[in-house]
Amino acid sequence: MSENPAPREGPGPTGDQLLKILSALGNPHRMRIVAALLDGRNYVSRLARELGIGRPLLHMHLQRLEAAGLVVGELELSDGGKAMKYFELTPFCLTLTPDVVAAAARTLPDEEKDAEKEKKDPMNTKETTK
Repeated sequence: MSENPAPREGPGPTGDQLLKILSALGNPHRMRIVAALLDGRNYVSRLARELGIGRPLLHMHLQRLEAAGLVVGELELSDGGKAMKYFELTPFCLTLTPDVVAAAARTLPDEEKDAEKEKKDPMNTKETTK
């Protein structure tokens, strides 16, 4: 996976998608994980050794990258029957310009309108508490 895919045509990322991607890449460990996976897929234990971080921390970072759509994980059985989780990069190309950011921002929910709706009908909230 050494070549960058061409920028995709059509609409750019939504505001939520852009925030997930930028948040995922806004951490040095996650940037190093992307760099380490550039040469191809790798399994968690080997990746943790190569990066010098613990597996639990690596799993947490991989989950963030996976939620942003930047990596994908697949569970496989080794010849010895041991389950191994492999991760690889998904092809992505993001061109970040003021126009892309503005278009993504227009898709974000209007927090002021949401707050007004909640004031009028406090029982109609997005999250429920138990």
